[in-house]
Amino acid sequence: MKTIPLCTSLLLAAGSVCGQVTEEAWRQAAAVEKSIALPTFKAQQYPITKFGAVAGDPARLNHDAINSAITACSAAGGGTVTVPKGVFYTGPITLKSNVNLHLEENAVLKFTTDAKYYFPAVLTRWEGIDCYNAHPLIYAREAENIGITGKGTIDGSASNNDWWAKCGAVRYGYKEGQISQRTGRPKLLTFEQNQVPVEERVMNEEDGLRPQLINLYGCTRVLIENVKLISSPFWVIHPLLCDQLTVRNVTVVSHGPNSDGCDPESCSNVLIEGCTFDTGDDCIAIKSGRNNDGRRWNKPSENIIVRRCKMKDGHGGVVIGSEISGGYRNLYVENCEMDSPELDRVIRIKTSNCRGGIVENVFVRNVKVGQCREAVLKINLIYDQKEQCRREFPPVVRNVHLENITSGKSQYGVLITGLEGLENVYDITVSNSAFNGVEKGNSITGARNVKYSNLYINGKLAEN
Repeated sequence: MKTIPLCTSLLLAAGSVCGQVTEEAWRQAAAVEKSIALPTFKAQQYPITKFGAVAGDPARLNHDAINSAITACSAAGGGTVTVPKGVFYTGPITLKSNVNLHLEENAVLKFTTDAKYYFPAVLTRWEGIDCYNAHPLIYAREAENIGITGKGTIDGSASNNDWWAKCGAVRYGYKEGQISQRTGRPKLLTFEQNQVPVEERVMNEEDGLRPQLINLYGCTRVLIENVKLISSPFWVIHPLLCDQLTVRNVTVVSHGPNSDGCDPESCSNVLIEGCTFDTGDDCIAIKSGRNNDGRRWNKPSENIIVRRCKMKDGHGGVVIGSEISGGYRNLYVENCEMDSPELDRVIRIKTSNCRGGIVENVFVRNVKVGQCREAVLKINLIYDQKEQCRREFPPVVRNVHLENITSGKSQYGVLITGLEGLENVYDITVSNSAFNGVEKGNSITGARNVKYSNLYINGKLAEN
């Protein structure tokens, strides 16, 4: 892994120093991008129809044929497994090294919602906790040089009639007595707090913990490009412990519970560009493990670039947390557009004294916001106060810079809620920006050295 260091001992009171810091940060962003290698694949193609896959029959699941094509392709040194035009009903798929799963235009992989097909469980994380859980719809473990590409659609088929109801919320279709995460989630949280060995944290169908649409565990040189991802049971794209990942020109539409668009967790050297997110939860949420598990791994996410993306509905546009106990450093967000009455925040950092960890070096520029519901920048160190956990780990958030951000409507411009009696949020700047239609101005508690330079709130210069 290549780490790009960044100086964090800053004297932000001086605007010229702040400018020098951000200029250097964007130079380092360019170096991060150069370090991200794209996968390459042999010319050989492996159409899934040659391995027995048949389109158009809901009663016929094609995962055995698709997995056979992937196995043959990888064993021969790699190439492209092609999904032709048509709707191919399927169960879970496992990617292997040197394989590009390519969906041609008008090709659809439509996944079954019958949970029995997603067991036995595989190694993953669920809400930041290490465990064995339901096989993700598309999964890879410790694979190198892999791709999911093409102009087709990957349909998780989730709705309130099946996967989404398992979140345990009545508004998503849950009915008393049915299988849901009301059973599995408390069990998993207890495993984590008691540090039960991971090999003993084996979840089953009755635990109701929904699988991710795409989960890549410990993979290197990954490309996800052009595909449309819809109706995910849970998180949509979940790279975990990955390095050198590119997510490009992907469309995500999923309005179920916990339908995060892309959640790099304990990942390094990531480029997310040209994507559209329309989600039921955070559009992009960067993570690094929950509580004891995150601290035990001590593997921060780092060196992530987000650019030219569009965010519609979602709890947050670009988010860090809440499962961020391993920390985060070096985020670069630029040239994005965000706009929806159902988009809650633009830039969001959420954590707590359950989590601990340091979040630092966040640089955001040239973002246009039509409207969001709550705040353009929200930093919250008291997220989820009902969580049962040891609260001995005060987090730190520092060195966050926003510049050239415009917004047309929100409750707050900057909303920072720190820990009582501490100032663990510091060195925050917002410059050359205009937030209009702001109902409540800025609100800062538990923070220090928060500086505004040419920040206009409803046409008036904001006071430091």
